[in-house]
Amino acid sequence: MPELRKDPILDRWVIIATERSRRPNDFGSQNAASAPTASVFSPGNESKTPAEVFQIGRDASAPKDTSGWRVRVVPNKFPALSTEGDLDSRASGMFDLMNGVGAHEVVIEHPDAAWDMSEATPEQMGDVLDAYIARNRTLSDDTRFRYILTFRNFGTAAGASINHPHSQIIALPVVPRQLKDQLEVAKTHFNEKLRSIYADLLRQELADGSRIVENNEHFVVLCPYASRFPFETQIYPKNGGADFSRMSAEEHAALAEVLPRTLRRIKNALGHPPYNMVFQTAPITKERIGNAGQWETLEHDFSWHIDILPRLTQVAGFEWGTGFYINPVSPENAASYLRDSE
Repeated sequence: MPELRKDPILDRWVIIATERSRRPNDFGSQNAASAPTASVFSPGNESKTPAEVFQIGRDASAPKDTSGWRVRVVPNKFPALSTEGDLDSRASGMFDLMNGVGAHEVVIEHPDAAWDMSEATPEQMGDVLDAYIARNRTLSDDTRFRYILTFRNFGTAAGASINHPHSQIIALPVVPRQLKDQLEVAKTHFNEKLRSIYADLLRQELADGSRIVENNEHFVVLCPYASRFPFETQIYPKNGGADFSRMSAEEHAALAEVLPRTLRRIKNALGHPPYNMVFQTAPITKERIGNAGQWETLEHDFSWHIDILPRLTQVAGFEWGTGFYINPVSPENAASYLRDSE
């Protein structure tokens, strides 16, 4: 019989439609396209992208925007937001608006266009994490920005327009509503119980075990209780921490192994499906106009984490009309498949 499940952190219901239960090989037609052998991001094409803002690998004495890099970060050629100008927040009658100020960068993760993050070595994945962290820290110094989103779209169905392995970083002048909702729930829970809701969640999930994909010294990988999508997967740090860019060296090394392994499990179970990967992290806590004292308990009540969302089903009229998601694969079954798919 179908189940209605409520997300314990977000006020969001999902329908786990067990009578529609599907096996991993039923999703094969959704597989992502094969990686190319070369692209505009490949070495030798550096002049075809905007000037780099960060790189790892090339000797510091070598000219910028030349080959020799292992990871390279450039502004998006078609940015969603502009780095130029002031916010100029204002009202037009009952409508609020501001200039579309922000930053939009592309992290080119490897010189080889056929490189596969799910097969990354710890050293390769460590380089990519270093680029994420460096750019998050630099962008957080800009007083116009309130939030930085780091994400990866893999496959055309997930929104990737270039097959060369890359991620994106967008700095926003506002904190997204979805994150605000998580922060409010986390703060309320902490104020009432003096415990992190995320620590409580992990404690209960580990005690249950049915949705756990991996549990090691530093991270827990699980399929969330109220999964919106088939094989939705999350990675949580065991020691919490609000901002992923401030993770410890030990967590950094562990994540460089856990993240590719999790993607490899998904690939092995589902045949390399398109997916979106999102780093859910804290808003910028450096003092800004209007946020003095706003994030005083953040380190105690919020935990950064990674969402991995395979694109196996379509969001249609029911989802848009109700906000309810229909998931044909229970997270318990998904976790079981993934545990056996390394």
